[in-house]
Amino acid sequence: MTSKITWHKSTYSAGGGNCVEVAEGATTHIRDTQHRAQAQLSVSGSEWTALLHALRSH
Repeated sequence: MTSKITWHKSTYSAGGGNCVEVAEGATTHIRDTQHRAQAQLSVSGSEWTALLHALRSH
């Protein structure tokens, strides 16, 4: 069974079209909103949490 990925704009994206979309779950998927058909980055939930923690601390 294939689960559907639900994308949303990341709250960390800046305005002006420089945005990324994420689909969070057991694996988090990240893609460029301007190039949706191209490759996406997939990371584990713990890696995504660590990235968000690092962004918040700067």
